[in-house]
Amino acid sequence: MTNILFFINYPSWLKPEIIPGLPIRWYGLMYIVAFAAAYFLVKTQVKEKKLEITDDTLTSLFSWGILGILLGARIFHALVYDITAGYWRNPLLIFWPFDSNFNFIGLQGMSYHGGLIGGFVAVAIYCKLKKINMLEIGDMIAVAVPAGHTFGRLGNFANGELFGRVTEAPWGMIFPNARPFSLHETWVAEFAAKIGIDVSSLVSAYVNLPRHPSQLYQALFEGILLWAVLWFVIRKIKLPAGTLIGTYIAGYGFIRFFIEYFREPDQAIGFILQLSSKVSHISRFDSFLNFTMGQLLCFIMIACGLLFIFFTYKIEARGLLEKAKESYKKQLLKKRK
Repeated sequence: MTNILFFINYPSWLKPEIIPGLPIRWYGLMYIVAFAAAYFLVKTQVKEKKLEITDDTLTSLFSWGILGILLGARIFHALVYDITAGYWRNPLLIFWPFDSNFNFIGLQGMSYHGGLIGGFVAVAIYCKLKKINMLEIGDMIAVAVPAGHTFGRLGNFANGELFGRVTEAPWGMIFPNARPFSLHETWVAEFAAKIGIDVSSLVSAYVNLPRHPSQLYQALFEGILLWAVLWFVIRKIKLPAGTLIGTYIAGYGFIRFFIEYFREPDQAIGFILQLSSKVSHISRFDSFLNFTMGQLLCFIMIACGLLFIFFTYKIEARGLLEKAKESYKKQLLKKRK
């Protein structure tokens, strides 16, 4: 018997498949919607700025970007998050969608940080080939991308994956796919009793505990909030080209860094840096001094974003200085005449 005042059960009606029996999943649909939303917002800005970028060019740009995101996300996850080094020994397995028994399992595991790198590189290459101002178009993409994050994280929620650490919060949610905990661990039994789970009625010695719905936190803060700030506030300010790219990178890294305290770390890796003297379980929050791989990568993002902003201002200042020199030379020539 459970006390529903202290947690919420994951919606039983929500399944990964949109139509049972068909290989059409909410996760895939949400990513299509995410890319479509970003495309629409970039196209809107192109029209506002009256840039000479055709729909075909913009579509090709997004195609390159999406391909870069998918490749980067998959390669990065396989090479960074796989502690067995199996993909390093056999890189061909990175894109092999079958298990050892030739059962189709798809490409399991994608990394946001790898997708960011892959997408950035792909867009930069395309802009170089087509002689498009990468900083200008990059700024427009940067303020549009967070809107896509919202749908991507909703897709994770529909999949019942990437859930958070255990919580006593009344909005904590029991995810059916979450790994159950052994009641032989003292903290598990105490936690279950505290939130109203009657462990005496359980058939096994394991219990599923409520978790932070961290996918929804990410959809709200990395998606809606970050997009609103970039779209309605920062992009309205006259800034050097490229500043919005750096702002998005640093802003996302900053928000994601703190949300990682609510997310459960990758089970195989755990805490990449554990400075707390107290031994912590990866499914619990015990200290701000225990850092995940995601937080390490987000810290790098923040640093890179701030450096990017610094260099955009430096480039702007150099350009203004060159213009001032040219203007001064012209004035001298006029005086001599």
